[in-house]
Parts: sequence; structure tokens; C-alpha cells
Amino acid sequence: MRVIASSIRKGNIIEQDGKLYVVLSAENIHPGKGTPVSQIEMRRISDGVKISERYKTTDQVERAHVEDHDFNFLYADDDGFHFMNNESYEQLMVPKDVVGTSAPYLSENLTVKLAIHEGVAVAITLPQRITLEVVETEPVTKGQTASSSYKPAVLSNGVRSAVPPHIGVGTRIVVMTEDGSYVERAKD
Repeated sequence: MRVIASSIRKGNIIEQDGKLYVVLSAENIHPGKGTPVSQIEMRRISDGVKISERYKTTDQVERAHVEDHDFNFLYADDDGFHFMNNESYEQLMVPKDVVGTSAPYLSENLTVKLAIHEGVAVAITLPQRITLEVVETEPVTKGQTASSSYKPAVLSNGVRSAVPPHIGVGTRIVVMTEDGSYVERAKD
């Protein structure tokens, strides 16, 4: 399916020169003078090589046919990450390089979207927000209200984040999976 370059988004799978690429980032650049362009960073699925391409925003790009399915994360081992399809109960092993930076956020029974191309998982999409517990941070400072100053914290999945001063150890917080940034205190 051919689409214009400006409609390509992170996580899309595109086909170029007979090879499949997963889009890592896509940015539309509109200079003050000249033609608008789409800067696309992508990784070749077959061997993991990263490339960066620049297209005119109106150029046609071949988007590969992939199906998105909901899968539950089961466990990780030396081979990779194991998921189960929610409808067919079929299990699928996803290599570590496909999961990439999403790995710390995977927890048992977490539902993710896997992009499947010809029976092989080529990309993973996590939920936008996830709830984690703070396991290490500086003590709460009495009298300090929520201000613009954030303090470092380590979350239960090992990821480092910055939290407001009133958040202490043991507090459950909601973070963005894209960059690990603090959103709010969990309501559970």
C-alpha cells in the first residue's frame, strides 16, 4: 500500500528495495524557505541495521501489510520474550532486538500490541502509561510543596525517572512508557 511520506509514524513498517523496515522516528520538517521534508529513522528488520532517510513530504512510500494483535507478555528467557495471543492462545517468541528499549516495562500479563508480518513479530507497542512503584529516592522534605523541582527516583523495573518532592519510597506512580517520565500518583 503506497502512502505519502508525511503520514508515516513511529512503529509503522515500510518496504524499501524489497526489505522491511520498522520506523523508529518520523519528523516532518517545514523550513522557512524550500520544500517540506520527512526525516525518517528506521531499522531493517532482517539484520537490525539502522538507516535515516529524507523524503519530500509528498513522495510515495510503500507501507508493508502488517496485522496488529493484542498479546499478553508471559516471560523472558535467553531466547527472547514470550507472548500469548489473547484470542487464539497461540504463543509467539519475539527476539530481544525487536523488543529493544521496551523490555524494562514488560511485566507478567501486560497486554501489548505486536505487529505481525507473515507470522513474525516485527514491532511492539506498549500501553501509553504504566503504573510502577518507587523503590529508591531521596526522603520526603517536610514543608516542601509540589514545585517545579523534581528529584531522581528508581522505579520497580529499574528505570530511573524524576518525581515531585512529595513522592516517597513505596509510592505507586503512573509513568509514560515512551520516556519514563512521571505523570501522576497512581489512584489504586
